[in-house]
Amino acid sequence: MFITNLFKHTIVTSIIVLFTFSSIAQQQSVSFWEKSDRLNTKRRNTIYITEAATASLTLIGIHQLWYANYDSSSFHTINDSNDWLQMDKVGHAMSAYYIGKTGMNALDWAGETKKNKLLYGATLGFGFLSIVEIFDGYSKEWGFSPSDILANATGTGLLIGQELLWDEQRILMKYSFHTTKYANQRPELLGENFLEQTLKDYNGQTYWLSGNIWSFNKESNFPRWLNVAIGYGAEGMISSNTNYFIENNITNPPQRHRQLYLSLDVDLSKINTNSKLLQTLFSTINFIKIPAPTLEISTKRSTKFHLLYF
Repeated sequence: MFITNLFKHTIVTSIIVLFTFSSIAQQQSVSFWEKSDRLNTKRRNTIYITEAATASLTLIGIHQLWYANYDSSSFHTINDSNDWLQMDKVGHAMSAYYIGKTGMNALDWAGETKKNKLLYGATLGFGFLSIVEIFDGYSKEWGFSPSDILANATGTGLLIGQELLWDEQRILMKYSFHTTKYANQRPELLGENFLEQTLKDYNGQTYWLSGNIWSFNKESNFPRWLNVAIGYGAEGMISSNTNYFIENNITNPPQRHRQLYLSLDVDLSKINTNSKLLQTLFSTINFIKIPAPTLEISTKRSTKFHLLYF
């Protein structure tokens, strides 16, 4: 399914935007990194042009490098809501969340109004991924997935909802990964090396909701950077669903099961530093869950404690 590459596209898009802004910064003063206290039309126009160009080139590249290799069809839908134990849906939500967050933060840097940040920035992820979903709808290999659209809307809703409620992101979506034995069973699907596995092997991926303790009580003595995180993962998956085992007459397939996690985390954006460059770097990599002691509860009715969980 094409979703296995969506997280990669999120990262690529963010990196392109970051490097575009960095190249502009080299031609300007250090004040480039400072948020504008009023609307800066030059910055705003640069952002809109950059986003439009980046999104267009990315979509063209996706279409030519991916969909051109498969037969097209009339528009159709599919029901894949039960695939991968919904791990791909959480990945959709996270992609929509962070693409939208990148767009929203860029407009905030330009001094845009809150209304425009939410309308034209925070919805960037939902719009971009919806176009990709339409591509799927015209591909014979896949199809338009309503559940993917719902997942995209959930990620965007988490972003916008917090801005409307608190004017800040107190709860972040995060990602972590560890290698598993399942990738070796189907490397063509789950990845042939570490980098591919981080993008394709859902067995090793964990998605988190990481809440900042201090932000809920700013009069407390809690460290500003300390978070509590709840994670979701799943294992035993060497195909999107169990049909693969039936079609290939596989007996004793791996037991598919879900996992819930409770852990500590770090909000890198709340680490004090006077360097605007470091602040930007921390904000960019803040989607990564910091390894920490973790309690795991599995639907296999087992509980584990990890001294450090990745």
